Amino acid sequence: MKFTYFFLFLCFFSSAVAQDDLTWLKENQQDYLYREDQFYFGFSFNFLTDLPSEVEQSGFSGGLILGFIRDMPLNTRRNLAVGLGLGLNLNTYGQTLQISETEGGDQLFEPIPSSRNYQSNRFTTNSIEVPLEIRWRSSDIGKLSFWRIYAGVKIGYVFTSKSVYRGSDQRYDFRSINAINNVTSSAILTFGYGSVNFFVDLSLNSVFDAQINSTGEDVSVRPIKAGLVFYFL
Repeated sequence: MKFTYFFLFLCFFSSAVAQDDLTWLKENQQDYLYREDQFYFGFSFNFLTDLPSEVEQSGFSGGLILGFIRDMPLNTRRNLAVGLGLGLNLNTYGQTLQISETEGGDQLFEPIPSSRNYQSNRFTTNSIEVPLEIRWRSSDIGKLSFWRIYAGVKIGYVFTSKSVYRGSDQRYDFRSINAINNVTSSAILTFGYGSVNFFVDLSLNSVFDAQINSTGEDVSVRPIKAGLVFYFL
């Protein structure tokens, strides 16, 4: 249902922005085979939601994004387009959910008591992502700075994950978290002017499919990422 509403929003957005370009084209006889914003690089602060009741965010949580989007203009002015791309999303999350592993290879999820002293606790994910966007901007071939609004979705696949815990009496460091949901999806919105562009990435599915071992409570965790992104031709 969420995808249906989001798709209807994109259709409404594209129909509202699209306009008759014939008059504009007669007044602007230039080469309009250019494309905008095809390479991107950015960073984010990651905020964790849907945490178990005794788990909280702790320490730094951030991410890096980079990739390529094929800009496919939909109108003559070429300021309304569809973007389809391929990129990488590298993330680290600091929180108080301890992920440990038994000798038999089973992974356990437990909140870290507030009374315990430890140096670090985090998990990381590295994903391949496919973004799909409806893209509007106030650009033309002669403008170097312009307004932009991009909205869409990302489908990703987590190809590596890692959990690290450093305490005074225990240390865990292992790759491949079994309970990770490898297929991810998120809704994205980018807006800005010139080189300053903000983005919000809202996860549509949880990071984990697991339970707290002592209570049976679901370990969901849904990140909301907010940051800056820079575009290049």
